[in-house]
Amino acid sequence: MASYPASSVFDTQRSLWAAILMGVGVMAAVDEIVFHQLLQWHHFFDFSTPAFGILSDGLLHAFELLAIVVGVFMLLDLSQRKRLSIPWAQAGFFLGMGGFQLFDGVINHKILRLHQIRYGVDPLMYDVVWNGAAIGLLLVGVWLLFRAKHLARR
Repeated sequence: MASYPASSVFDTQRSLWAAILMGVGVMAAVDEIVFHQLLQWHHFFDFSTPAFGILSDGLLHAFELLAIVVGVFMLLDLSQRKRLSIPWAQAGFFLGMGGFQLFDGVINHKILRLHQIRYGVDPLMYDVVWNGAAIGLLLVGVWLLFRAKHLARR
């Protein structure tokens, strides 16, 4: 297994947060491309006109692209300055993906009711899979974060 220098050499916090931002953007892109465009199960905001639903998808798309681009540029900057901590970035990426997925599943779907995963069916199984996948991604991120902290202490 690779040995990493002490965390003082790397900018662990910036590596983590840049990758979290990128993970949020990637998971938002997966949601928007697969569920909004390809399957056409819902829009970001469903309870208005179809035109507003498409507009809300476009705004989500702009947000996800901005998050990915800013995250990538932050990671590139860290890499060029030899300050990128790959273990912390890996953890951040999974935490970002899982965090977005769980936020979408709980806040957007259930609390704000902006949209459901799919209409015309009992949403329980969809919700269980959606939020279960989010928790799985978060658990991978937490495990990678503990691993990154352990490697930084060595």
